[in-house]
Amino acid sequence: MDCEGVSLFVSFKNSAFHSDSPMDFDEVDCSLNGRCDLHKAVTVETRTHHHSMKPVVNIVIVMHKMMKSYKQPSEFGRHELHTFIMENVLEERIISSAKAGPRYIKSKVLQYSVCDQYQKTLIRSSEDRLMAATLKGGNINQKVQFNLCTYISPSSSVADSQPVCLGISNTRLYLACSRTDSSSLPKLELREINDTLNTIEADDPMGYDHLLFYRKESGVAYNTFESLKFPGWFISTTFEDFEEVEVCQKSVNHISSFKLIV
Repeated sequence: MDCEGVSLFVSFKNSAFHSDSPMDFDEVDCSLNGRCDLHKAVTVETRTHHHSMKPVVNIVIVMHKMMKSYKQPSEFGRHELHTFIMENVLEERIISSAKAGPRYIKSKVLQYSVCDQYQKTLIRSSEDRLMAATLKGGNINQKVQFNLCTYISPSSSVADSQPVCLGISNTRLYLACSRTDSSSLPKLELREINDTLNTIEADDPMGYDHLLFYRKESGVAYNTFESLKFPGWFISTTFEDFEEVEVCQKSVNHISSFKLIV
């Protein structure tokens, strides 16, 4: 409970406590009302301030333990008093756990080929680059089959969308949106992954969250794929054949709508 509370300060009136030399005390009589001369030397001051009441409660408990547990000492010097107080101090540890980021759990895997809004199919070049081209006749076998892995998350931040990974079938290659440093622009790359990717967490130390895209339907049977790691950046193609697939912010110069073909 936070409120206007008090701070308790313990001071010792007896000048003996301010001496650097050992002190000899007469036998302390604690038989009368359960109190002794020690209590006359202890003064508790209170100061009002805005703070949690928990530290105040802790101090009260410590003082209570002092009154109860330390009776009839034959010698009670400055060093002994300091040791006794330190042994009875209650330590309060406040652990602030960082808020856990979203977690994405694999749901199912579907297989598709992908073409853009203008019927250019995504293919894989000999240099392991992903490109878009209009395929005819015997070239149709060049199209890439993708394993579209769908994920579920209770904290998905994009409405009407589904987190997905796009992996090339029969390989360990996945589409990833990443950048080399904070000053460079995001880019699309094929990344080799040996993990099962059953669970992906935001800010994953292995960078697996770079593989996630928000799939969202746009129009009839078309989809957009927005990077989860870099919001506002979409998988895109150009209007030219055999140009590399990339990630771009939406513009009239790029195509970001795709059709999934079973």
